[in-house]
Amino acid sequence: MSHHLILVPTDSERRVVEPLLRVAPTDQIALCGFGVVAAAARAAMLVAAVRPRRVVLVGIAGRFSDTLPLGGAALFTEVACDGIGVGAGAAHLPAARLGWPQWPGEPGSPPSAPIGDAITLAPVELTGAPAGGLLLTVAAGSATGAEAALRRSAHPTATAEDMEGFAVALACALAAVPCTIVRGIANDAGDRDHARWQSRAALESAAALVNSLLTIDR
Repeated sequence: MSHHLILVPTDSERRVVEPLLRVAPTDQIALCGFGVVAAAARAAMLVAAVRPRRVVLVGIAGRFSDTLPLGGAALFTEVACDGIGVGAGAAHLPAARLGWPQWPGEPGSPPSAPIGDAITLAPVELTGAPAGGLLLTVAAGSATGAEAALRRSAHPTATAEDMEGFAVALACALAAVPCTIVRGIANDAGDRDHARWQSRAALESAAALVNSLLTIDR
């Protein structure tokens, strides 16, 4: 059994993060894949095979709020899913409003509770960790500032967007494994000019935050 399963979406992120992480022999670092589909499938497979005590997802994200500094990192307390349901843009109706939880739950011992469009992440007692609050997982990153603003209007408490968080958190919830998400803030959501992104600094900040988590969670 692994103590921590640390998931990274892409190999470019892993090449920066992995050398910086102070992992124990019982920890494991693995790719979860890019986007909601690959991340859900891969996370479920790895959680079943590795049986970790905690899953930590680490990578970059785009910010909605300038309360999160570019090049910094944040520890999120909740993750929501955007885009599952009916319609698109301003006409989108999420699954929960349609009366369909994304996971309906099932009887058993213990019973499995329904899961809607948001998942509360495992609490972490990490003094001084930048609080990200709500992370919004999207199937496709915002292409413009207007698209980011539309998503923010639908999820007014969201501070950043990513493409894997909800998928990994759902896989963990179904397996009853605590999930923690740390994201480095590389760019403003909707800004596609990579010349302005601060990806390396964001990943270095995220790795430092994960190291602090690993230290107190041994």
